[in-house]
Amino acid sequence: MPLLDRYKNRIVNIEFVPMEEVTRLPYPERRSLVLITSGSLQGTLNDHPITIEAPAILCLVESDDWKITEMQGIAAQSFHFHPEFLRSVRVAETEDLFPSAPSIQTGRSFFQRVEPYPIIPRMTSQAYPHIFEWFFVLGMEVMAQSDERWACRIKKYLIQILGLLEELNQIREPSPVDQVLEFIHANYSRKITLGDLTQAAHLNRVSLNKLFQARCGSTAMGYLLSYRLKVACELLTHTDMNLNDIARATGFEYDTYFIRQFTSKKGISPTTYRNTSRHFSNAQ
Repeated sequence: MPLLDRYKNRIVNIEFVPMEEVTRLPYPERRSLVLITSGSLQGTLNDHPITIEAPAILCLVESDDWKITEMQGIAAQSFHFHPEFLRSVRVAETEDLFPSAPSIQTGRSFFQRVEPYPIIPRMTSQAYPHIFEWFFVLGMEVMAQSDERWACRIKKYLIQILGLLEELNQIREPSPVDQVLEFIHANYSRKITLGDLTQAAHLNRVSLNKLFQARCGSTAMGYLLSYRLKVACELLTHTDMNLNDIARATGFEYDTYFIRQFTSKKGISPTTYRNTSRHFSNAQ
């Protein structure tokens, strides 16, 4: 059921279910992110036959036709949210929103039902521990409401989970660069050295950077910086997290270093970017 934010006296239309009964999915007026941690099942989703073996993740919308024909040992947890939750302003202000107020776009394709769409987003053994951890902490944030920024942190974890899934589901040929990209997309919030990246690729620095330059137009560490800044832009626009929290969430050691890197690469300060991105969207 919707939650009452005890800090701001508002209703937040989200739910976290630590032990989901998958047979009752989907939820009315909700998008659902379902993490299947054990077991297997067979059935259909919108007349598409599906076979799921854990670990796996499902992205469902309220209109989905979900039928299970066989199920064994399924354990799952789920996060449900009304699309309004993706708005990039405080929930308490929703009655005054412009129709074009900015909204989180990360992972949007997983909830669109335009053919072709991914029936079951791709999950890898390297990515699963990170998604499991983020899902667990997201659930704890929903239940604990530890401070007034709890809803912002839930958006942060949602952006992290859906962003990693987006990257995993890009159509690519397997290569050492893909191994490093997956490592970056899963670990960018932590300290990463060039040695970590060469180890992930099983290549030396020169070979790795040559492949990265051809594929991504930058060195491996240059790509890491640009990806961190990309996520930072999402958090600046779509949450009210302070700069120090955003810096730590995106792998920068402290906010002054984050501000310096952001301003150097983007040409404006993080605060100016936050204000501009929201005002620009509202003006459309």
